[in-house]
Amino acid sequence: MNDKIEITIDAIVHATEDISKIFQAFEILELKEEDFNINETTGHFDNPIIILNAKIIKKQALNFLKKLVELLPREQINELVNEIDERTVDSRFHMRLDKQELVNGKVTISEKDTIKLKIHTPIYNKKDTVKIFTEIFQIAN
Repeated sequence: MNDKIEITIDAIVHATEDISKIFQAFEILELKEEDFNINETTGHFDNPIIILNAKIIKKQALNFLKKLVELLPREQINELVNEIDERTVDSRFHMRLDKQELVNGKVTISEKDTIKLKIHTPIYNKKDTVKIFTEIFQIAN
């Protein structure tokens, strides 16, 4: 199961943000600038926006998860485990990290100004979803 983990990371960088600080922040989760695809676009009011996305697999995804679980506060990990059913769609677990907190060196879940994470692993029987993702979130212990 562990070798089939795939993680998708999406972040929006606004014109007022320093993209180098965002890349530097991702380093605490063991991601490098070259792991990301960079797409430039314009927002609703013609302001420049950069969309970052990365897809990591196998060992890199496992290392990312270990670091994520290690850095997340214990109560937030418990919250994620309790919400597995609500956060999982088609073998993909959805969560969001606070982008500004990450820039400040802290990893925390949030619903505002976020970095979206989708953790995917094959689940062949829906009733195993909670068990499999619980094991994933206990990876660092």
